Amino acid sequence: MEKSNTCHFVSPYKILIFLLFFVSLLSFQTAFTQALPAKYLLVFKDKNNSPYSITQPLAYLSERSVARRQKQKIAFTTRDLPVNPSYIEEVKKKGAKVIYTSRWMNAALIECSSTVLTSILQLSFVKGLEVNTSIDNPNNRTARKSSKFESYETNALNYGLSKTQIEMIGADKMHEQGFHGEGMMIAVLDAGFNNANNIAALKPLFDENRIVGTYDFVKKEKAVYEDDGHGTSVLSCMGAYLDGQIVGTAYKSSFLLLRTEDAFSEYLIEEANWLFGAEYADSVGVDLINSSLGYSTFDDASTSHKYSDLNGKTTIAAKAATWAASVGIVCVISAGNEGNDAWRYISTPADADSIITVGAVNALKSYAIFSSIGPSADGRVKPDLVALGQSSAIATPSGTVTTSTGTSFSSPILCGMVAGFWQANPTLTAMEVIDRLRKSGSQYENPDERLGYGIPDFTRANTPTVVLSTQNESNALFKAYPNPTSGEITIQLNETKVNQYFTSLMDITGKTLLYQPINSQIFKLSLVHLNRGTYFLRIGNESKSTLVKVLKVE
Repeated sequence: MEKSNTCHFVSPYKILIFLLFFVSLLSFQTAFTQALPAKYLLVFKDKNNSPYSITQPLAYLSERSVARRQKQKIAFTTRDLPVNPSYIEEVKKKGAKVIYTSRWMNAALIECSSTVLTSILQLSFVKGLEVNTSIDNPNNRTARKSSKFESYETNALNYGLSKTQIEMIGADKMHEQGFHGEGMMIAVLDAGFNNANNIAALKPLFDENRIVGTYDFVKKEKAVYEDDGHGTSVLSCMGAYLDGQIVGTAYKSSFLLLRTEDAFSEYLIEEANWLFGAEYADSVGVDLINSSLGYSTFDDASTSHKYSDLNGKTTIAAKAATWAASVGIVCVISAGNEGNDAWRYISTPADADSIITVGAVNALKSYAIFSSIGPSADGRVKPDLVALGQSSAIATPSGTVTTSTGTSFSSPILCGMVAGFWQANPTLTAMEVIDRLRKSGSQYENPDERLGYGIPDFTRANTPTVVLSTQNESNALFKAYPNPTSGEITIQLNETKVNQYFTSLMDITGKTLLYQPINSQIFKLSLVHLNRGTYFLRIGNESKSTLVKVLKVE
């Protein structure tokens, strides 16, 4: 049968109807997409007419937070004040949902449509957006199929698994001297702490009520134990105690567990969550923050960072870490695992100033090839220090004690030692702690882009490095005599107001043998129980001190 050559005529009227319908459909889809709410980081111009005051910080900070600043003589500023509540109310009236606010950035994370955003940006007290786009756009979300944190687990290991990582930085000596993190509080900003409340290695933390709080900034809830398990392993590097299997570097510290990271995506909102988490940690009164998180590229490529952005001043996360440091918190941040990738460099907030950025070495104390390198974009030494990050001992959410690899673990291993060091030296400021640890680094005199100042050591950091005073210096705080002594030594303080001063006695390794407040201008110390040798006697307060070498003879 032959095919027909007949052509069927289509009416121009029908074509016009179809085109109109198609255009209308596209317009509807565009309007619907534009109407979807997205999240934006809104910045305000000022904190004028605030109901809060820098003279009454307890209205928005905990007693512990206030005490930390007072101890380090850090003044309260307008940056510490909460966002003006009246500004928040006006933003809500425009139709936006306010999710979180930031004291330090004077900002609010809001969710609204583009139409509502336009209206909000016209408010007289609004400065603009911190990032000129949505930081978590539902129109551009492509969920990852698996967690961004890869597992490097090997076989279950035997007794003493954490021995190498502890001894490498001198944390074993720290423990021998009685410093395990008692009284120190560490905030852990991570992706979740799956099953941390049920595994044996972390049981003492819960039995002794040393988990001081939890919060999930991704879901806006207190529960953190049902999400990603990366934070569980990170926490174990500091807080685990399972005799014969794994011991954390600060296993007697208290911990604040904060989920700021969505492990199944990478968007700028996670940097904003980091900001909110750091502020929350400040308000609770933590001493240290450990964060094994880093940001460089995002699922929305248009928001990805360039290396030039990593100058400590540009990204949301770096600003947050710097602000945390400015209020007396020691931030310990992983450098990143891009050392053998195209990116190579540290991620943010590891580029922040006044923090400890931690790279990784292997058990032979050599550079681990995955560890991200420095310097920062503005030429500062990064990483600052390194610790064991290749085959580090961890506990998993299943309760297994095993090994894993990454700066995610070298950071908390070191953070725990920092906590113990600060416990041993309570009069130091946060910046003095960082300085002492950098100077204890194995290559402090010759830092490089891979290991920074090198592997720190508790004993080296804890050994006094200040110039010793002599007995006849006019500016010395005290005199100690007789020196040398065979037993008792008399201390004469050259100050009349003595209640602000302390005395401490250390051996030549830096071990603190005595630490006590001073109650009188002249007092005696007995050295009878000490072996013959050299000791260091320090008298001081939070702002000044004098160190004298004391010789004990038979």
